[in-house]
Amino acid sequence: MQAINPATEQPLKEYQNHTDEQVIATIEKANKAFKDWKETPVAYKAELMKKAADVLMSEKSAFARIMTDEMGKTLKESEAEVEKCAWVCEFYAEHAEEFLKDEIIESDASKSYVSHQPLGIVFAIMPWNYPFWQVFRFAAPSLMAGNVAILKHAPNVPGCAEAIASVFEKAGFPKGVFSKLFISNEQASDVIEHRDVKAVTLTGSTRAGKEVAKQAGAVLKKCVLELGGSDPYIILEDADLDLAIETTVASRLKNNGQSCISAKRFIVPESIKEEVEKRLVKEMKSYTYGDPTNDETDLGPLVGEKYRDQLHDQVKRTIEAGAKCIIGGEVPNMKGYYYPPTILTDVKKGMPAYEEELFGPVATVISVKDEEEAIKVANDTSYGLGGAIFSRDVKRAEYLAANKLEAGSCFVNEMVSSDPRLPFGGINESGFGRELSHHGIKEFVNVKTVYVK
Repeated sequence: MQAINPATEQPLKEYQNHTDEQVIATIEKANKAFKDWKETPVAYKAELMKKAADVLMSEKSAFARIMTDEMGKTLKESEAEVEKCAWVCEFYAEHAEEFLKDEIIESDASKSYVSHQPLGIVFAIMPWNYPFWQVFRFAAPSLMAGNVAILKHAPNVPGCAEAIASVFEKAGFPKGVFSKLFISNEQASDVIEHRDVKAVTLTGSTRAGKEVAKQAGAVLKKCVLELGGSDPYIILEDADLDLAIETTVASRLKNNGQSCISAKRFIVPESIKEEVEKRLVKEMKSYTYGDPTNDETDLGPLVGEKYRDQLHDQVKRTIEAGAKCIIGGEVPNMKGYYYPPTILTDVKKGMPAYEEELFGPVATVISVKDEEEAIKVANDTSYGLGGAIFSRDVKRAEYLAANKLEAGSCFVNEMVSSDPRLPFGGINESGFGRELSHHGIKEFVNVKTVYVK
């Protein structure tokens, strides 16, 4: 297993795949660790989780460099990601005991309540785009709930997997509580089927999610899926355009455009379409792309050549179908898997940029007659991860976000983002289940009714 630096196209360190025998040994070790870990006081678990946060912060620069080298995000974004991972560790260290406390319920019993018991081994299949955050987002609540974890990371970020495992080791977590495996998809199927593995969590593509859901369902194991998205960002006629353009472009270009919850479909009334496009061009031109280790760089490369080529193919097919490209849209003649900030306009239903998720720095502008059509277009997708509305009429925008937009996270006058304090997840082909907040820690527990007469 080996990553390729997407900025230089040079191969990085090689990692040896685990054999089937090593996989079984890892599962057995994790299951043995679970027997003690589930009995460990929450207060002690919290001490270790706080130490994990300390390790993250003390080695922030080194961890950030690994992320940037393996998947291409800028160093400043990588450092911010490490900081966010430390935050989620601290959050669950502080709140897990409260989230997991018994829930007293009045009934005909002399005493009845709900307790939250850990399940056992949670198998995590994680993606490359946020290679630290996606892992800690599941690991912090899962471990604090008393579960143990086995990670199969994306094959192009093996160094991140190794670094994450080192965080838990350096923080003093018992051996087997958090493990990593370098394995194939076929081996991952065997892990899902193993009798000691109790649950599965996956962040990734809709295609991968469907396959994992099928496998987990066949053996009746709980799974949480956070999948793709084609988030609509509605800019209404009365929006503060300075705020709307700055925020939507920042969202679209965040993480080199490789985020499930970035602004992908810019939905604007025809009356302000020309002004919005003019401002979008100016804002996107202000972003520079190049060496992600340079402090002045705003955008690094896409993670790999096939991803860059797939994105460019979607752009070309959308143009061939009648859309216009008003900035970008050409693969630059330079080393590395770069793609420039791009705007497609006059995008209509049936075009690739309307129907598909574009995973890169490409904004799709869709014009509508009015607010009603804007909501209709926003919901005209197979996905349902996030969405945002921009308007000076905050009360009206809140009503639309709360009652009309069909997605797991709906924001007003701000970009969609994940936050340890708030539940995160999608509907439809964006998956099911929730991560973060008290909802996330309760996904992988036995919600047990205790009844005493």
